[in-house]
Amino acid sequence: MKPTRRQFLEQSARLGAAGALAGWSTPLLASEAGGEPPLGGAEHCIFIWLGGGAAQIDTFDPKRRSKGRKDPGSAYDSVPTAINGVKVSEHLARTAPLMDRVALVRTLHHEEIDEHAAASYRLHVGRPTSGTIVYPSLGSMIAYLKEPISEAVPSYVLMGHPTPGRSPGFLGPNYGFVYLTDTESGPRGLTRPKRVDDERHRRRMRLLETAQREFANTSTGSDAVANYIEAARKGFDLAGPEFLSAFELTSESSDLRNAYGDEFGQRCLLARRLVERGSRFVEVSFNMGFVNGTGWDTHNQGQQKQHLLIDSLDQAFSTLLTDLEEKRLLDKTLVVIGTEFGRPAQFDAGGGRGHHAEAFTCVLAGGGLRTGQVIGETDDLAMKALGRRVSVPDWFATLFAAFGIDYREELYAGNRPVPLTDRGEPIAELFA
Repeated sequence: MKPTRRQFLEQSARLGAAGALAGWSTPLLASEAGGEPPLGGAEHCIFIWLGGGAAQIDTFDPKRRSKGRKDPGSAYDSVPTAINGVKVSEHLARTAPLMDRVALVRTLHHEEIDEHAAASYRLHVGRPTSGTIVYPSLGSMIAYLKEPISEAVPSYVLMGHPTPGRSPGFLGPNYGFVYLTDTESGPRGLTRPKRVDDERHRRRMRLLETAQREFANTSTGSDAVANYIEAARKGFDLAGPEFLSAFELTSESSDLRNAYGDEFGQRCLLARRLVERGSRFVEVSFNMGFVNGTGWDTHNQGQQKQHLLIDSLDQAFSTLLTDLEEKRLLDKTLVVIGTEFGRPAQFDAGGGRGHHAEAFTCVLAGGGLRTGQVIGETDDLAMKALGRRVSVPDWFATLFAAFGIDYREELYAGNRPVPLTDRGEPIAELFA
C-alpha cells in the first residue's frame, strides 16, 4: 500500500532534508480528495500516437470541401457516422459506423505551435517542460498508480521513438517502458543466444547477483542503485514464455491479421495481445514517414498522400475496436488517438498545411466511457472553439479518471509534491 501524505511528511521530518533529498527517485503518493470525483473502470490503455500533428479538418472534424490550394477547407469529402449529425472524413469510412464506441474531443488546445518536441512532450506528460524537474510520462504514471496485473508482461510498452516525453522521469526506472522495434520477435535483449544453455545461464545469473549485491552494499542510501537493480530483475523475468508469446502474431487467423492491414496495423494487433496478457499501457506510434514521405507532419508534398495515412489508421483502428469488443476487452481498454497539435484550414505555398494548436481533435474509445458523443465544437474551418475548450490538464484528468484514479492526487519527487495535473478537470459527460 502506498503511504499517505501525512505518513510521508512525518517520515520526512524524521529523516531531515538530506534523507528527503536522497529519496528523489522514490516518489510517494497522497490524495487531496474532498468529495467523490467521476471515476471509470478502465484497466488498460492502447495509446495510438499520430506523431507530426494530424489535420483535424481532414480526419475527425471535417468541414466544407476545399476547391483548390487557395481555398481553405477539408481536402476530402465527409461521410455520416453512427452518431447522429456527426461526420468524419471519407477516408475513415470503416470507423464511421463504429462511432458509437467513440468520443471525439474536438477542442483540445495549448500554446506550443512551432516546436514538435515541446508539443509532443505536452501531450505525453500533461505539462510544459521544466528546468528543475523531469516529469514522468502518462504511461509511467499509469504504471506507477495501478498495480501490475501480471509480472510476466511489462506494464508500460512503447512501440515508437523513446523521446524524453515517454520517460519515467522522477518516478525512476521501475516505471519506465519496454521499447519494441519488432512486432515478431520482441526485444532482442530478452532473447538468450543459442550458445548459452541453461547451466551457463544460471552461472551468469549467480555472477550478476553477486556483483549487484556487492555494488549495492558499497552504495548505501542510494535509491537509484536499488531501483536499477530491481528494473534489471524485472527485465530477466520478462524473458519468459508469457511475454514472448505475445509476438507470435501468426497464431492469429490470417483473416484477422489481414484485417489489421500494414505494419502499423500489426502493431495495433500486438498491442491487443499485450493488454490481453496484462500490460497496462501500450503506446503504438504511427509516424512512419515512408508512407507519404512526411508522416502526419503534412507540409508540402506530405499533404498530397495524406489519405494513405488516414486509410491505414482507419483500417487498423476499426479492426482494433471490433477485435477488442469480440474478446470482451473494449469496456476495460481505453483506446486513445493522440497527436501534438492540428493543422490550419489554409494550405501553404507547397500545398501542405502548417501547425495549429488553437483547436484540434483527439479521440477516446471504449474504456467504459459514455461514448457516441462529441465534446466541443469548432467554427466553419475547424480553427477556433465555439464555446467550450478542453485544456491539456483537462485531457489528462479525464484519462486518469477513466482509470479510476483520483486526478487530484499528488506524486512526490523527494519532498516536493507534484499534482497529477495542472488543475485539470475531467470531462464529466464521459462518465456515467
